[in-house]
Amino acid sequence: MTKFISFIAKILLIILVVLVVLDWGYTTIYLHSYNRGKIENVFNSKARNYDVIILGSSRANNHFVPELFEKKGLKTFNYGMSGAHLFEESLMLKLMAERNYKIKTVILEADLGLCNEQQAEGISAKFLPYIHHSEIIKKHFSKQENFNKLYYIPFYRYIDFDAIIGLREIYNVTIGKPTPLLDRLGYYPLGHRPGNMKNDIRALKPIRNKYYEEIKRICKQNHYNLITVMTPMCTNVKGLDYFEKANKIYPEIYNLEDVVQGDQYFSSCGHMNDAGARLFTTVVINRFFETKHQ
Repeated sequence: MTKFISFIAKILLIILVVLVVLDWGYTTIYLHSYNRGKIENVFNSKARNYDVIILGSSRANNHFVPELFEKKGLKTFNYGMSGAHLFEESLMLKLMAERNYKIKTVILEADLGLCNEQQAEGISAKFLPYIHHSEIIKKHFSKQENFNKLYYIPFYRYIDFDAIIGLREIYNVTIGKPTPLLDRLGYYPLGHRPGNMKNDIRALKPIRNKYYEEIKRICKQNHYNLITVMTPMCTNVKGLDYFEKANKIYPEIYNLEDVVQGDQYFSSCGHMNDAGARLFTTVVINRFFETKHQ
């Protein structure tokens, strides 16, 4: 019996050592990654200077064209991430501040994301390789239900989110395979073929969102000028009073939902195509920047 227990203990020890080595190996590779996506591009960066950065979900990623800001002499990058919630956007801004980014203006898309304080697992998982190398990331995730497993069990996070940060992604990072996520200064244009041109957002209810409050505090502490906007949707939407409800909670948010009219400017009901994005970006520049840079 003693030999059996000793054998099991040795097997468990070997498994633990393997998990620790794999965890170290995967993490080391991610610590040298910079061209696969926006999160590692920020985490593994040093101080940068921007006139404008853009944060938000796909409704930022697909709606703001940095090229048009640059033509006005404004150094700009679109850090919007499709699928992201304010949970991830707040964390991105924290990491930029920690790296001493000098940012004059943060444009934040905060509309549909105001209705929840949840993490978007498909995006938040991409921060996890760095959780042992960043107190900011550790603290940001510390209130999440699965934090102890992710933080204390070696290699668990890579197994649990294998499809996002597992073996295939490690291989792509190792060979330096780029993605289009950093192309066009972070902007991802959508095509003109219309998708779903109906939407119903009546079930969404904006709340006083703690992660939006965090973003406001970070901007104030670091002297970033914050411009928060709500971006356009197509005409065939049920529940457009959502935007008015959001403004009752946060009057400082600029409601630009209706500044682009016509379904020909949309790829789907919630996302403008490239033509619509360029029209919208021009409206934003004219409204918030033109008089300052003439």
